Amino acid sequence: MTQKLNEYARVLRLARKPGGEEFSMIAKVCIAGTLLVGFIGFLIYFVMAILPGLLAGK
Repeated sequence: MTQKLNEYARVLRLARKPGGEEFSMIAKVCIAGTLLVGFIGFLIYFVMAILPGLLAGK
């Protein structure tokens, strides 16, 4: 248990605050990922909404 806490403390000591440019890049990547996942979800929803009508012959 103590060894695990020492490992966590070591990681926290090595951690640093991201600079402005690094933070901006991380934010852009997160936004792009969120938009991509949302777009994929929309495509799945759209296909599931249209596909039953096409298969039923409407």
